[in-house]
Amino acid sequence: MTKLEKEKQVVTTMVRMYCKGVGHTPVPCDDCSELIEYARQRIDTCPEGMGKPFCSRCTIHCYNQEKREKIREVMRYSGPRMLWHHPIMAMAHLLGLH
Repeated sequence: MTKLEKEKQVVTTMVRMYCKGVGHTPVPCDDCSELIEYARQRIDTCPEGMGKPFCSRCTIHCYNQEKREKIREVMRYSGPRMLWHHPIMAMAHLLGLH
């Protein structure tokens, strides 16, 4: 699995955790499904390619303002919970091993 595929897996997992955790639905609601697809598309078309840093550290902001705020909200909620629910994925992501 490529680095970009793993990045898409991480963002999908985090959005799903957020959606379930804030009481939307057990499976991603329409808004969260749209956010997942948007994020996956942004990862696929990232100008940085395989050298892609964390989006928060990138000098190119390819998310529109609304989606950027929503993904920040998702990351604030899901980030700490990833260590408990998906520790290997979280540590690999944090250490850049994916």
